[in-house]
Amino acid sequence: VQLQASGGGLVQAGGSLRLSCAASRRTSSNNGMGWFRQAPGEEREFVASINWNGGSSVYSDSVKGRFTISREYGQGTVYLQMNNLKPEDTAVYYCAVARSASYVTTRTQVRAWGQGTLVTVSS
Repeated sequence: VQLQASGGGLVQAGGSLRLSCAASRRTSSNNGMGWFRQAPGEEREFVASINWNGGSSVYSDSVKGRFTISREYGQGTVYLQMNNLKPEDTAVYYCAVARSASYVTTRTQVRAWGQGTLVTVSS
């Protein structure tokens, strides 16, 4: 499984970014997908996940109300719209394909990782 993430960059606090992650359709269209992030010196943490058909999603408390995850039904592309960004959102963001059709919220549920894209939020 190959995943290609893009969309990271430098943004001021309060700004927005949209991350994209493209996976091979055959290996991800029936699987949940999600985003994790890892700040320098920190553990990789869950951010958001969406089920196989995009019908439901879950978020970490730290991003709820500011980030929105979405996907194109039947496709292997997942997006993360990030609004009202804060300096504490600075991290490398990784997309992930779940082992199942449901959410991926822990590292043990991950079938495959993307290569990561850096998001830097300046104050």
